[in-house]
Amino acid sequence: MRRSQNRSVLLIVENCSVPFDQRVWQEARTLHGAGYQVSVIAPKEQDQPLYELVAGIHIYRHPALPQGDGWRGYAMEYTAALFWETIMAWRVFLRQGFDVVHVSNPPDTLFLVGGLFKLLFGRRLVFDHHDICPELYEAKFSRRGIGYTALCRLEKWSIRAADAVISTNESYRAIAIERAGKDPSRVHVVRNGPDLDRVRKQPPVPSLKRGRSCLVGYVGVIGLQEGLRYLINAASYIIHERRRTDMHFAVVGGGTDLPNVIALAERTGVSDHFTFTGRISDSALMEYLNTADICVNPDEYNEMNDRSTMIKVMEYMALGKPIVQFAMTEGRVSAGNASLYAAPNDAEDFACKLIELADDPVKRKTMGRIGRMRIEQELSWLHQAPKLLAAYSALWPLPGSAFGDGVPVREPL
Repeated sequence: MRRSQNRSVLLIVENCSVPFDQRVWQEARTLHGAGYQVSVIAPKEQDQPLYELVAGIHIYRHPALPQGDGWRGYAMEYTAALFWETIMAWRVFLRQGFDVVHVSNPPDTLFLVGGLFKLLFGRRLVFDHHDICPELYEAKFSRRGIGYTALCRLEKWSIRAADAVISTNESYRAIAIERAGKDPSRVHVVRNGPDLDRVRKQPPVPSLKRGRSCLVGYVGVIGLQEGLRYLINAASYIIHERRRTDMHFAVVGGGTDLPNVIALAERTGVSDHFTFTGRISDSALMEYLNTADICVNPDEYNEMNDRSTMIKVMEYMALGKPIVQFAMTEGRVSAGNASLYAAPNDAEDFACKLIELADDPVKRKTMGRIGRMRIEQELSWLHQAPKLLAAYSALWPLPGSAFGDGVPVREPL
């Protein structure tokens, strides 16, 4: 008998819409393909409908949330999220029902939604640990204090309340076990592996290079902690100090820091060497990535980024692109020899690594081949999906297993 028979799952995500959030969408499709009935709650963006059925998955969307900026802004955003997601969860429960509530942070308050159904109806709760919010707070505000302490407590409650914790890498798993005291058998690593049916190699589009010989590509969210200012300063060094005019830079994506990044490019006199696309379609994004000669991850070195796995790095590797990034723990775990590693937060060293690769096409090709091989053999979603399904199977242990009758042991908060 399939363990998924007659089981249903509700996934909740706050900080990105679906299907734009590739991790959540891959999880939803994997669970649906394994026989689970799947519903998703996410924020509405632009002209998306409030409800639609996509690939057999029920997507419920609530009104767009106010964008957090400063602690008051984030408080308003997360309060609104909690309100709407609670309302929508009850709607899904009454219409379709569910056996599992699968919440993806940030914020670390969504366990309150799933915890309500666990407390009242015995539903399972899965916590999908996307970001380490205390370190995210520190990265955004350059301090710890009361906010950091409060987020550590919310993180601990989220992890302790869950019947299963899904971590994106071993660093996050260690946090769940060591900082939150979670039973290691309840913490499962499911990495941010790209879906090779979506991230496909295709012919380059030469016009995207704007007449230059080397295209440097970036794709992702553009917030303060993503470090695009380091890329702008690296480009300034390349153009003004090294007198190189053969590189063009494509920055694909949107975010709260994009206007500041564009303004910095204008102030430093490098805007003619940059294309800022904002958010674009998947097909256009793939055109830029397939055309890029080098891909970059200029995320600032800090505690959060050092321990986090970046989806963009995995996508670069899937397309066989050499990478330049700052030296960080999980960055090295993911990319290995597919990347060059600049000294942390050193824009000039970052620039030198770009020049090194721009001048060595053989090295670029070798590094790209290494990255693609790692994805194919170990890191793609094809290898992560079974780990997700195994974590779900453990929610309903067989008779005589360590969990006996299948009722999860309550852990103290």
